[in-house]
Amino acid sequence: MCIIFFKFDPRPVSKNAYRLILAANRDEFYHRPSKLADFWGNNNEVLSGLDMEEGKEGGTWLGISTRGKLAALTNYLQPRQDRDARGRGELVTHFLTTDMDSLSYLKKVSAEGHLYNGFNLIAADLSTEKGDVVCYYGNRGEPEPVVLAPGGSIPCSFFQLRDGGTYGLSNALLETPWRKLCFGKQLFLEAVERSQELPKDALIAQLLHVLNNDEACQTQLLRTRAGSMCSPF
Repeated sequence: MCIIFFKFDPRPVSKNAYRLILAANRDEFYHRPSKLADFWGNNNEVLSGLDMEEGKEGGTWLGISTRGKLAALTNYLQPRQDRDARGRGELVTHFLTTDMDSLSYLKKVSAEGHLYNGFNLIAADLSTEKGDVVCYYGNRGEPEPVVLAPGGSIPCSFFQLRDGGTYGLSNALLETPWRKLCFGKQLFLEAVERSQELPKDALIAQLLHVLNNDEACQTQLLRTRAGSMCSPF
């Protein structure tokens, strides 16, 4: 399963602190063709890997641009996939190449969410002048996107716990407390707490260590009456 952990603080108190730390793992079939992360687009302003699956070429799951736009995607676990649905990877590439701000873009996506299989999408505008804005939308959750805030709360019963602007996202809605998400988030927080004292390469190594953790976390899937799937662990 894919998983994303991130912490953001647009105005960190310490000069040595990072405004954004993100660690993400893409879980995909080995035989699915893709390109390694590289710059592309107008003036090579976008950095991301690219999906090369037939019919879905050009989509991606994580990317950032030199204009400060960042987007990350996970699929939402569902019992059946619509083979005729649009490729979800285009949601990331379209944001990275559009002039729309993150919230406006996700509002547009929310109106078209029914055209895709289940997904979660993080979109961010990173700007030292205007301040960083990070937004979230999942087409199997609330009908409107939300703006995430460091240490803030989201008007949804799922999202009660906050660790100083630190969030976890897997193949359910944002902050759904699956055991593997809670376990990984704790490891991520331990790495982040040391981020100011570690050299950049050492911090990267710590984050990769978190993503490479292979400790098994039991997950039990339950099918709801509506046909969706969830895990209480």
